[in-house]
Amino acid sequence: MPAKGKHRRPKSLSLSRGFAVAGTGGAALVLPLIGAAGAHAAGAPAAATAVTPQAPVALQAAPVAAAQAAPTVYTVVPGDCLSKIAAERHLSGGWERLYADNREAVGVNPSLIHPGLKLNIGGPGEAAPAEAEAAPAPEADAEPAAQAAPKPVRKQAEQAAPAQREAAAEPQAEAPAAAPQSAGGFVAPVSGGISTQYKVAGAMWSSGYHTGVDFIAAMGTTVKAVGAGTVVSAGWSGSYGNEIVIRHADGKYSQYAHLSQLSVSSGQSVTAGQAIGLSGSTGNSTGPHLHFEIRTTPSYGSDMDPIAYLRSKGASL
Repeated sequence: MPAKGKHRRPKSLSLSRGFAVAGTGGAALVLPLIGAAGAHAAGAPAAATAVTPQAPVALQAAPVAAAQAAPTVYTVVPGDCLSKIAAERHLSGGWERLYADNREAVGVNPSLIHPGLKLNIGGPGEAAPAEAEAAPAPEADAEPAAQAAPKPVRKQAEQAAPAQREAAAEPQAEAPAAAPQSAGGFVAPVSGGISTQYKVAGAMWSSGYHTGVDFIAAMGTTVKAVGAGTVVSAGWSGSYGNEIVIRHADGKYSQYAHLSQLSVSSGQSVTAGQAIGLSGSTGNSTGPHLHFEIRTTPSYGSDMDPIAYLRSKGASL
């Protein structure tokens, strides 16, 4: 009997200790041999420590997930083209990815986008760099994450800087060529060759023929005024996209179409060789180029041979 009594006491004692420690929040498994009072004292701080770090993680995860799930809707404005939008918003995949994400809205020709068109910028799971930077609202609870965020942003800025410097240098590289192009005060609008001549026949033109010449010009090439004059219009012009018309001293008008950017406004005086905008593919265009006309009036349908006119003014083409 004494042996059986000794066998029962440890059982009831271990059971009571187990209940005492279980009431502290789950720390009992690491303290099977200490007393009930000790388990209560050690268990309370341990439970608090285990729960506290989980709260900031949940707070951080919610805004990040929300930012990554929502694409941005962009409304096309006059002068826009897909490559310009993709470059300005630093979209991965460039204009090709932007077109693929919005093919149903844009249609079969990626060059034909019109003001007011809604585009999705960044599909589900992709957030723009600016949004990712602004997303973590609870900074006090997530200091390590906030400190780590500027590193990739700085790397992106450093990677983008050389490209931006090269882009800024392009107009400067073309500017010196403007002076020697003309001995009589007129210059070519761009330095590229001609892709489509004047009066080429075709059903694609409403008049039945090409009313100007198309100069080869990559997206963003600086476009220059061919001679001194006054800007009579600068803005959106239907199938011509962004267009500038300049009146010259001899009463003739030069027209520059499909521009991606305008640098002058109506009523402004310009000089020969002055930068007036950037080439693009706005309006009814199959790709980046400069459509150029010489007219006897500021309106469509009064065209004349632009190459013959420029050569008569001393421009070198």
